[in-house]
Amino acid sequence: MSTTGDHAAPVERVEVPTERRNPRTTHIDTRPTLEVARLINAEDAQVPAAVGRVLPDIARAADIALDALRGGHRVHYFGAGASGRIAVMDAAELPPTYGVRPDQVVAHHAGGLSALVRPLEDVEDDEEAGLRDAADVRRADVALGLAASGRTPYVVGALRAARAAGATAVLVSANPWSAFGREVDLHIAVDTGPEVIAGSTRMKAATAQKLVLNTFSTTLMVRLGRTYSNLMVNLSAVNAKLRGRGVTILVEATGMESAACAAALERAGGDTRVALVSLLCQVSVERAAAAVDQAGGHIRDAMDSLSRP
Repeated sequence: MSTTGDHAAPVERVEVPTERRNPRTTHIDTRPTLEVARLINAEDAQVPAAVGRVLPDIARAADIALDALRGGHRVHYFGAGASGRIAVMDAAELPPTYGVRPDQVVAHHAGGLSALVRPLEDVEDDEEAGLRDAADVRRADVALGLAASGRTPYVVGALRAARAAGATAVLVSANPWSAFGREVDLHIAVDTGPEVIAGSTRMKAATAQKLVLNTFSTTLMVRLGRTYSNLMVNLSAVNAKLRGRGVTILVEATGMESAACAAALERAGGDTRVALVSLLCQVSVERAAAAVDQAGGHIRDAMDSLSRP
């Protein structure tokens, strides 16, 4: 505890793990280039194991989000700086990869999209901005905030607003001791420890956030039935490159000749899911399309419905 004057309120010094000095890299500025790279790599190698320790929490978040999306609700990401950029990148990749609508998983970045390329360092301290950006979060949505310190005001404001709206609030941090972590519904705390350069959370903490979001969103897409086996079948073949990729996926999934797969994809209007169900169940594309639609895009459920008498 410390005070700044006779009448000042006590100020508690809260130590964030990522801001501690790393005893393994204290002499990094005296090392040759290759040794610097090795020190960084050795620290990075610790991140997957740290993420592995919180997999049950990630799975819980994915199950909550699964129920939300199945119920017609949305998933929101909130972040500032590096955390916000990672959130935007993850959300942006889901529509082209898995065919979800852009409004189903939405990323909110402190300072808006312009701050993606022109950093605005002060916006992360604006809790009111977080409150405003969370204004379209609704009951039964999921709001996932990324903050390495576990206390970024923008993220705190957004998640508080989300909880007040009746959404599930999830915090992803690199600080297991975050006081704010006790306010949210779920705290995914990845203990990545001190950074190579003290406080540079674009390093291990950001790597952990990317792994957490990759695992969360990919698990969510798999559970939604947006894959068949480990293949990206929610692909709309709207150009030559994507048509070629769609044919390759169909060949892998069915074991049939590429000509037959290309013809099925053409009949399906470029919808890889419909072509796949049509080929595997040996039904017309019309029946396959109806089954896929009734199954909410879940490929195996669509196939199961066609196999029932």
